[in-house]
Amino acid sequence: MAKSVFVIAIILALSAIRSTSITITERDLETEESLKNLFDKWVADYGMEGDLDDKAKRFLVFKDNVKYIHEFNKQGHSYHLGLNQFGAMTNEEFQNMYAGGRINHRRIRRGGAIGGRYMSEKVENNISTCFDWRQKGAVNPIKDMRPCGCSGAFSAVASVESMLFIRNVTNILLSLSEQELVDWGFFTAGCNGSSAEASFADIVGLGGLTMECAYPYTGKQGTCQPYFPVANISGVELVAPNNETAFRIAVQNQPISGIFNTSCGFNTGYAVTVVGYCYTIDGNYWIVRNSLGTSWGEGGYIRMNSDFPDPRGLCGILTDPSYPTNIPSPATSTDDHSYSVE
Repeated sequence: MAKSVFVIAIILALSAIRSTSITITERDLETEESLKNLFDKWVADYGMEGDLDDKAKRFLVFKDNVKYIHEFNKQGHSYHLGLNQFGAMTNEEFQNMYAGGRINHRRIRRGGAIGGRYMSEKVENNISTCFDWRQKGAVNPIKDMRPCGCSGAFSAVASVESMLFIRNVTNILLSLSEQELVDWGFFTAGCNGSSAEASFADIVGLGGLTMECAYPYTGKQGTCQPYFPVANISGVELVAPNNETAFRIAVQNQPISGIFNTSCGFNTGYAVTVVGYCYTIDGNYWIVRNSLGTSWGEGGYIRMNSDFPDPRGLCGILTDPSYPTNIPSPATSTDDHSYSVE
């Protein structure tokens, strides 16, 4: 596999590679003083001065992460790790903050606000070898949900924004409000973690989403504020689980919300948005959009290996994919997809 293709799980977001990551050298690890200098540089580069609850404790965690990154990069893997803004967090802290709660989103399918239908597993003949919705201007710039663990809301909103633009519901790519879901959403559960499917249910229940500029993100659950919806969805459709072909067909039609496990197992609990894929002679991957700012991964994205022997996909990415559906106008067909549903 090419060195540019990541096979990294999201838990390694603690030290995910980025183009401007802090370089770790042998000299940095020589003494306690050199490690402290590296820590101070990291604090300054990421503006962490006021965010560290216990600087001494954070330094200990930072040292462990730095040593892990350095040893990992010496082993000749197909990807390299680097320091980012999560360099002083443990794996457990990252999971608790950003993938906590794990609301059972399957209850949405058992009589919640909206019902779901599985996309047909029919194989289309015109599946592209590589496809990227970013290149078509259908994906907004990367957002940052920190410090609130509301990946489901961000994944859902990203999918809705792209769908409305792709289906010509909106003439421009809107930036819609995640904060509306964090404050008002019943299934979204504030900052306690949920799935994108749960947030799709809330969007329908709330009558739609307002603009981000009208209801800006605060990074915490607050008092419900008045909102005026500018866009809505009709419901959610579910991509056939554990089916790479069905998933690829779906992604080619619009960005798909997916859930995967931060510890790279299959107990899914963290929502992302898949905006493309590529199948090449050097390696195959999904293009995964996260919501942790541009310093995470490759400008906020990661290329996740799709050559994985388990049908659930790497980190369970294929276990529970879903996408929003638009409200058809009377002048259009009720089936605006290039694939069939059942």
